[in-house]
Amino acid sequence: MLAAVAAALLALSGPAAAGSDTDLRIRVWNEGRDALPTRTFTLRCDPAGGSLRTPALVCRRLAALRNPFAPPRKDLQCTQLYGGPQEALITGRYRGQRVWVLLSLRDGCQIDRWRSLAFLTPGYGTAGS
Repeated sequence: MLAAVAAALLALSGPAAAGSDTDLRIRVWNEGRDALPTRTFTLRCDPAGGSLRTPALVCRRLAALRNPFAPPRKDLQCTQLYGGPQEALITGRYRGQRVWVLLSLRDGCQIDRWRSLAFLTPGYGTAGS
């Protein structure tokens, strides 16, 4: 009986609990990863905090994205457009899941990906922005 009650409580609190377990570290290189990191940012959600400006707003924007850290589909054809040497590495946890994402501007797909997450890398390489 006790196990059934515990399972029901976990089921009810699942999505909210998962959303609260966000703790990210964002390292940005203006000249690529061979250079020293230009800046390092942190972000925590629920409660919002970290070194990004307006972390509560950033957390809301991140939560609004369906699967923000998913890689581009393998069958996607990407334009061969170079946006610059900038790179960013996002590591940590998002909704309780481990995250290790390398952003770059090396082709059209990666540029689109960077643009969709540009609010995590304020002021850095959004190619054409």
